[in-house]
Amino acid sequence: MGSDPEKLISKADKLTKLSFTRWSIDWKSATGLYEQAANGFRLAKCYEKAKEAFEKASKGQEMLSSPWDAAKHMESAATMAKELGNWKEVADFYRRASELYNECGRAQPASDALGKGARALEDGAPDVAVQLYTEACAILEEDGKEQMAFDLYRDAARVYLKLEKYEDASTILISLALAADKCSATHSQCKAYLSAIIVYLYAHDFKQAEKCYNDCCQVEVFLNSDQGRCAGKLLSAYADGDVEDIKRVSQSSTVSNLDHTIIKIARKLPTGDVSTLKNEAMKDNEDPLDEDDLT
Repeated sequence: MGSDPEKLISKADKLTKLSFTRWSIDWKSATGLYEQAANGFRLAKCYEKAKEAFEKASKGQEMLSSPWDAAKHMESAATMAKELGNWKEVADFYRRASELYNECGRAQPASDALGKGARALEDGAPDVAVQLYTEACAILEEDGKEQMAFDLYRDAARVYLKLEKYEDASTILISLALAADKCSATHSQCKAYLSAIIVYLYAHDFKQAEKCYNDCCQVEVFLNSDQGRCAGKLLSAYADGDVEDIKRVSQSSTVSNLDHTIIKIARKLPTGDVSTLKNEAMKDNEDPLDEDDLT
């Protein structure tokens, strides 16, 4: 019964321990046995044992100076941890796989591993998922591959929205805009700015939305874009306390071309009472010296 995974593991374990009769460790043979055992356990749906066998196979490949294969096994161990609902290990294993790909000087697979980890954790540990998405973006940016990071930024924003962390969602959309700017992806840049403003409005934080809009308007391409004009109209409608106008702009084709998650929240605007904004605007006009302006 040569392929009983339990027997393969004990045989491999023996090969990795020194004793009176064994003076050197045979990582090559042991690793092959760990790999066979891992696949056997996986097929038998013994996920806990498969996970441990993949970890050992990964360690073996590292000892054989093969970080690429070690990373692959780490990803397999992570898949087993996901089957077991062990979210902490899912994150740890994908991070380790990412480090190993980095050792090979391969930014794309290193980032992909973190992206896979994030997707695996979206339901079980969404707060860790957004961290992994952000780390995945950072790896690509360091490697000058901003363009490849766009979807990861969008995924992170989507999870932040699900967590109702609106400030974080807006911040990550601004990061996406900056990444787009670096590779002259003007259209993506303008869409990301408008999306960030919509998120603030959805959180009913008009002051932040206005501040974000003013910051974005420092960027000429945004100021002259459909997205920039759309944001301007939206904020004017808010300042006028005009619910119908807010709804009309939120339904416009410029908004319909944004990401699905953003369209969904834009359709719900306004989320709070906007009549007070109109009164505040009038009050600001009467008060020539606003305290905040003096600081």
